[in-house]
Amino acid sequence: MASVCFYFQVHQPYRLRRYSIFDTVSNYFDDAKNAEICRKVANKCYLPANQCIYDLIKLHEGRFRVSYALTGVVMDQFASYMPEVLDSFKRLADTGCVEFIAETYYHSLSFLYSRDEFREQIRMQQDRIHELFGQRSSVFRNTELIYNNEVAAAAAELGYKAIICEGADHLLGYRSPNYVYRPPNADIKVLLKNYRLSDDIAFRFGNRGWSEWPLTAEKFAGWVNDVNGDGFTVNLFMDYETLGEHQWADTGIFDFLYHMPGQVLKQGNDFKTPGEVADSYEVVGEYDAHHLISWADTERDLSAWLGNAMQSNALTEIYKLEGAVKAKNDPVLLSDWRRLQTSDHFYYMCTKYFADGDVHKYFNPYESPYDSYINFMNVLDNIQSRAK
Repeated sequence: MASVCFYFQVHQPYRLRRYSIFDTVSNYFDDAKNAEICRKVANKCYLPANQCIYDLIKLHEGRFRVSYALTGVVMDQFASYMPEVLDSFKRLADTGCVEFIAETYYHSLSFLYSRDEFREQIRMQQDRIHELFGQRSSVFRNTELIYNNEVAAAAAELGYKAIICEGADHLLGYRSPNYVYRPPNADIKVLLKNYRLSDDIAFRFGNRGWSEWPLTAEKFAGWVNDVNGDGFTVNLFMDYETLGEHQWADTGIFDFLYHMPGQVLKQGNDFKTPGEVADSYEVVGEYDAHHLISWADTERDLSAWLGNAMQSNALTEIYKLEGAVKAKNDPVLLSDWRRLQTSDHFYYMCTKYFADGDVHKYFNPYESPYDSYINFMNVLDNIQSRAK
């Protein structure tokens, strides 16, 4: 029997308004645009997807199970702009079939620059999840699935029993991502994304030029069933916006989602949350990641956020302000500084070109990476003035 483990990333950044070097006010964020995008995606994705997931849990009497990582910034935006989305997540939590995964509150790259900030943001996110949904997760995922042995050790030190990351071919070699692994340096289980099957849904589903189009629930369930004999778990990790936003409703994505669990269960397989996968299956070997990997782009590295001098400079400069910002003991300043840590701001500065480069343009409010960098640094300069 193979277990399907669905994990969805739910995140929207606080986008910056156009901020001139001559600006002196501290309202950095484009509230109107953030509200507009939040409502748009909620109506296309979050609300219909949550309803579909709820219906599936009821239809299959709790045998269909899913998990989510909600960033603090998306929960804050739901509270401000679309509280009905939070209500729909609460209804899912009440089923007992949904697990909420730990991650950084501000969807930040803090692990790379400040371990204190990294730990604080995880605690904040878990406190917010507990406040809203009554859960504290035993599973951690780092921003953008950024991972190496050191990240795993940090998660283990914080008490997590499992960590989610990319199943990178160059680390797996001949091995399958459909098993549970561990790092060489810590007592924690590693759950690897099956990127081929995940991307069949997330990226290829609506592509009429794809050789497997159309992807039916029965066909996909057959691929899951083929794992039997070479794996325990099929980890399907993707952005929640796949449902209705990246793959529009007219592609048939919701119809696929509604029928797929029944086909999986019909063939004798089941669904588990990441915590349940960690509890159910033993480790079969080491997943040794000396260098940092992520789930982004074809390279699966950090070049989407640290691939050029602009990105490196912006990240270095924002974390240089940590001591001064925190010494001010100003909660508004601290919140503004933390919102600037969100990885999307640095993603918008990406200048590389590759097969899936269009992903970098999605919801990008800037005409060029250089505009993004200049705007960000103008805001950061004002933050620095306030910190002084």
